[in-house]
Amino acid sequence: MSSYGWLACGVVVVAAVVALVCAVRVRPGARWWGSVVLVAAALVVLTAVFDSLMIAADLYRFDEAALSGLRVGAAPVEDFAWPLAAALLLPAVWQLLGGRGGPAREEAA
Repeated sequence: MSSYGWLACGVVVVAAVVALVCAVRVRPGARWWGSVVLVAAALVVLTAVFDSLMIAADLYRFDEAALSGLRVGAAPVEDFAWPLAAALLLPAVWQLLGGRGGPAREEAA
């Protein structure tokens, strides 16, 4: 696996662990998980479209030696780790810190 791939996997694993902790501690409902999946899907589509456009416009380049070679459009597959991690991590942290319906908010009530 490439160095960029290892970094991407590490970030997704951390986000998945935090989401798992959220699932165990907060127990968000199906609506919350559905929202997370919907946001992840939207971010992945946007990443595919806009990364491909920016790469085609030569706004940035990747070190090909640091990539796996797999692509979606022009976007390297490793680039999809960041939106996936964001879609998992941010709502989970929000819930764990007491965002709407999280444990800290319920204890304060």
